[in-house]
Amino acid sequence: MKSTSCLRFCYVSILFLIVVLWSSCRKDFDYSTSSGNLEFSRDTVFIDTIFTNIGSSTYTLKVYNTSSTDIEIPTIQLASGQNSMYRLNVDGTAGKNFQNIPLLANDSLFVFIETTVDITDNGLSFLYTDALQFDSGERQQEVQLVTLVKDAVFIFPPTNPDGSKTTVLLGQDNEGNDIRVEGVELTDSQLNFSNEKPYVIYGYAAVPEDRTLTVEAGARVHFHENSGIWVRPGATLQINGSLSADTVLLEKEVIFEGDRLEPEFDAVAGQWGSVWLSNGSIANSIDHLTLKNATIGLFVEGDDLQASPTLTITNSQIYNSASVNLWGSNAKIVGANMVLGGAGAISLYCSLGGDYNFTHSTIANYWSGGFRRGPALTIDNEVSLTSGDKLQGNLLNASFVNCIVAGSNFKELDLFDNGNNDFNFSFDDCLIQFDGDSDNPLFDFTNTTYYNSIFLNENFDFKNAFQNDFRLGSESFALDSGQINSALQVPLDILGTDRTSSPDLGAYEFTVEE
Repeated sequence: MKSTSCLRFCYVSILFLIVVLWSSCRKDFDYSTSSGNLEFSRDTVFIDTIFTNIGSSTYTLKVYNTSSTDIEIPTIQLASGQNSMYRLNVDGTAGKNFQNIPLLANDSLFVFIETTVDITDNGLSFLYTDALQFDSGERQQEVQLVTLVKDAVFIFPPTNPDGSKTTVLLGQDNEGNDIRVEGVELTDSQLNFSNEKPYVIYGYAAVPEDRTLTVEAGARVHFHENSGIWVRPGATLQINGSLSADTVLLEKEVIFEGDRLEPEFDAVAGQWGSVWLSNGSIANSIDHLTLKNATIGLFVEGDDLQASPTLTITNSQIYNSASVNLWGSNAKIVGANMVLGGAGAISLYCSLGGDYNFTHSTIANYWSGGFRRGPALTIDNEVSLTSGDKLQGNLLNASFVNCIVAGSNFKELDLFDNGNNDFNFSFDDCLIQFDGDSDNPLFDFTNTTYYNSIFLNENFDFKNAFQNDFRLGSESFALDSGQINSALQVPLDILGTDRTSSPDLGAYEFTVEE
């Protein structure tokens, strides 16, 4: 009898506990209809500029229930319904229309928003708008959605019948296998990039032999991931930018960058591949180019036999490359008023010998994207391959006059001579960051065979080196330290300022800001 009473007591206790627990949780399923008092993290979602038919980044809107009551939002939808070119994801569920969305008291939910817009028949650019609606009728609340969409000229590899993309043949590897990448050979009608519309390149755009790709002043060229320009042997690249009146808009500058226009991508390195000037390409010239956020900015190949420069580059800046900004491989390059900024490895790499002349150039690597794998400037005449083989070349000349070699490391100059090939270099009237001892005679800065009027580890006083702004401050040692004869050959700095009276070192002449 006693055991039966105990059993009954346990049964009643368990039943009572279940009822209590069910009652305490029941409120999670009791929701009041939203009364139209939601709050939002913003009243308008501005999705930054995108190109037509290229998807945007994903943007976030937070929706807050600041009341002490659990509520249910009857509808969350786009005003344009299923025809809207915006896409939504509400707390992990994708769609364009959502019903009866619960939102606990003093809690919030996430709405993720993105878009892809076709600009057809809307002109060069337009604002695409819609509204995100919460509830309906008198209780309806809206958050506006706004996107600037730009038209562009798209260059991309066609699709083969099997669904693959066409490729271009870059050459052969050490075992004789073809090296191919997705790309397309430019036709005659595509060989002039104007400033009327931006250009967006997918894959590698190859300039055919005996043809010239001309890029006009003010042109904007955007590259998708793993894309670039390849100038074949016998072909030519001519970039004809000019001095801009507005140093922010750079309206006449030619700009090469990635195809993501959102501000958060403005300083992301490695968004695209490279501009590759092949061995055998001829008379390449670049003036007033800004190239940024590539993997290798400019890769220039050459050989000992060439008589004229592979590349003449002036008044240009290359920065924020994931690897190297300007890489010459046994090339012949003439540069003036060059700014080679931060890079993940080397800012200027003169590799496997070659012939290089740089005047009034700023080579400064203040890389802020993580660990850096090299100095600002490296010059060598031999490279070791992973296979154990070594490639060698003759450094016929590497001349630097009125230049700055700087960076955030103690030693920003690296020289390697294999002892078997030519290795001829000189620095005249240059300011160099090289803080430390070296037993290597190549770094004997008193040796006038290599160095004349060299200034070591003085105050550079750049405006904002880590933001690749290498204009000089009033405390810079570079002021009035240049050689006048060389300055007369480059009488204006990269911004058009006269330097012929008392030239400063580097690409910029100091000016007093108004």
